[in-house]
Amino acid sequence: MNKQLQSMSPQLSNADLAPETNQQWSWYSIFAFWMSDVHSVGGYVFAASLFALGLAGWQVFVCLLAGIMIVYLFANLMGTPGQKAGVPFPVVCRLAFGVKGANIPAIIRGCIAVVWYGIQTYLASSSFIILALYFFPDLKDLQSESFVGLSYLGWMGFLFMWIAQALVFMFGMPMIRKVIDYSGPAIYVAMFALCGFMLYHTGWGAIHFNLSSHSLVGWDNVKEMVIAIALVAGYFAGPTLNFSDFARYCKNKKQMKIGNLLGLPLNFIVFSIFSVLIVSASIPMFGQMITDPIKTVQMLDSATITILGALTFILATIGINIVANFVSPAFDFSNIAPQKISFKCGGFIAAIASLLMTPWNLFNNPDMIHYTVDLLAALIGPLYGIVLVDYYKIRKQKIHLADLYNDTASGQYWYNNGWNTRAIIALIIAGCASILTSFIFTELANFSLFISGAVAAFSYHWLMLKSTASISIMKAEANL
Repeated sequence: MNKQLQSMSPQLSNADLAPETNQQWSWYSIFAFWMSDVHSVGGYVFAASLFALGLAGWQVFVCLLAGIMIVYLFANLMGTPGQKAGVPFPVVCRLAFGVKGANIPAIIRGCIAVVWYGIQTYLASSSFIILALYFFPDLKDLQSESFVGLSYLGWMGFLFMWIAQALVFMFGMPMIRKVIDYSGPAIYVAMFALCGFMLYHTGWGAIHFNLSSHSLVGWDNVKEMVIAIALVAGYFAGPTLNFSDFARYCKNKKQMKIGNLLGLPLNFIVFSIFSVLIVSASIPMFGQMITDPIKTVQMLDSATITILGALTFILATIGINIVANFVSPAFDFSNIAPQKISFKCGGFIAAIASLLMTPWNLFNNPDMIHYTVDLLAALIGPLYGIVLVDYYKIRKQKIHLADLYNDTASGQYWYNNGWNTRAIIALIIAGCASILTSFIFTELANFSLFISGAVAAFSYHWLMLKSTASISIMKAEANL
């Protein structure tokens, strides 16, 4: 370990938060990371929903490509400091927020992940229930009684998924890497089989890429295309924000960028094509458009496809939940008290919290999930703006690695007793702007991520330029 890091403060470090010294991930692991994130029930429904906006097929593909290129750009930007220093997202946040203030963005991201971890686990339990009822039909009697809003069979499915994910997480990042290396490709196998089976019964003549019941003209086309692009970028805002949690393991920046290129533009477009083919085939096959892949699998008269589909969706959900909603809070909560909360302990705190919040009740209450998720998500855009402006504009991509773990006034990231109040003020200002666009000026809600990010970036940059502390930051020597 670097001599400068031998004196790391125990209040800011542990084995999981310390810089990664064995950066061995190649482009494939990053490619597989994005496959795990894209290949989900939510991703399937999201891709299909864009084709129902009233746009022509070619317009939707243009939007998909434009939106995912924005995600690709921000993945590279957000992943670079983590890869360069070998540190996770909450440690990267110490640059802008201070060594103690970094807990603010960490807790925000961690809470968002907990909510979605519970919801994704609940949704995926449907796949387990399909398998359970297929092999043991008598279990349907367990659906008649419930506890805390969930049937007994629902509890079986939820706990199965909950325990399966916890078991993977128990073995740490090496096992997580293996899961994401295989879960993403596995869904392609299932989708290829499902698509082939449905096309065999419907024929290519029944397939079309215009799934909307209405068409748009004039400027309405442009408006919906811009909205679609913003929706694509917003859909991946969470995992892209904490991408440093994974980029830190990359051999170099080139490997990270190659993995991002293959895993985002290429993979997302291919996955979207498969999704639309299957949804389009559901119309002639079932007499209605079905956008839920689990329901599609359930309605097919094929034991092999049903079993393969259910098992694959279970694996895919484990992959995306660990990638998007388990690793992030594990690092985030560990950052709060490194000597008391390890990476694994942080992950289990997230898992237990996701169970206690009874996600099925949250999901089945549209108003509650809207306010809970949207209020938390309102702060994602500001975090982008602050972190990126600080690293690329204020610090010129320089990091003093030792000071990320220095809890004394001599450290560059100590600011005011460990807190950078300018970053906090910018976060509050931009957070208010985000809430206004999400709940008051709702016609701008789809662009809240970009609006709040821009407000945070300008606010933070202005506040830092007005600060005498920023002068020393810009002149400081960095060891990376």
